Amino acid sequence: MEKKTTKTTRVQLELPEKSYERLNLLKEKTEAASYAEVLKNALRLYESVINQYDAGKRLYVSDQDGKLIEYEIFY
Repeated sequence: MEKKTTKTTRVQLELPEKSYERLNLLKEKTEAASYAEVLKNALRLYESVINQYDAGKRLYVSDQDGKLIEYEIFY
């Protein structure tokens, strides 16, 4: 059985120390196998949110009192 290969592109990032710490914390919290996995998941989530926003849908979060607040989408 042939192994399916996916074309990949190597990307090198330079991050400020604080951003690297955030990336590392997300990797630990999500038990991701790699930084690449964290970034791929983040891109999927961001893409989904942007697509929903472009379709006229809005994202809300609830505060401690149950009040809904529209989550600001920035792009």
